[in-house]
Amino acid sequence: MKTGRTWLVYTLIRVGIFAVALAVLLITRMTPWIAAVIAAVISLCVSYIFLRRPREELATGLYEARHGDAKPAKRRASKTGSDEDLEDTVVDDSAAADRAGDTGVSRRVDDSDAAL
Repeated sequence: MKTGRTWLVYTLIRVGIFAVALAVLLITRMTPWIAAVIAAVISLCVSYIFLRRPREELATGLYEARHGDAKPAKRRASKTGSDEDLEDTVVDDSAAADRAGDTGVSRRVDDSDAAL
């Protein structure tokens, strides 16, 4: 199963567990914020105990994506004239100026500098 699909399935199951636990606690006329906290703890415990396989698949997929064992995600083509192009141009121009010795900063020479 792909990492994106695994992540979606695992998240939906956890949200479903939380929603069921919250609904049961709210039906019992519990204070809503206390019911939400208890439902979150119940959801955490149930998913930790019963959702081991999807959690491990997700962790493996994330590890592979991070360490280069998986195919990288496709990037959208950048728009023409985007900020990235402008930034690249500025960086390239400043690097070329540094190599040429031109820092772009003019220095005023006065008489005290001439004596040195």
